Amino acid sequence: MRYMLFIYPDRSVQLDPERRAAIPRAVAAWVSEMDSRGVRLQGHVLRPVGEARTVRVRDGKISIGEGPSAGSDEGITGFNILDCADLDEALEVASKHPVATFGTLELREFAEG
Repeated sequence: MRYMLFIYPDRSVQLDPERRAAIPRAVAAWVSEMDSRGVRLQGHVLRPVGEARTVRVRDGKISIGEGPSAGSDEGITGFNILDCADLDEALEVASKHPVATFGTLELREFAEG
């Protein structure tokens, strides 16, 4: 079963400098573990939400907006595509991601078809 794991840090959570500095190493360790298990197919950090663009076509006219579609400064900072045996394994994999300790991880199964 394939899942998309969206990563949303919570900017209101204040991390001390030591913990903040440890995040890249912790994420690299998670990536290494999940890659070795064969459950992480792909993942990337995204550019800042302020650089996002929205695209809409209405009545044949293209409208391009700046910023996220939700109009919020909070947004997805990264994603991972997972291939897990079932939802339980996907939840276990997500719960081990370091951002889960100070943010929110959204897990969605790919639709069939």
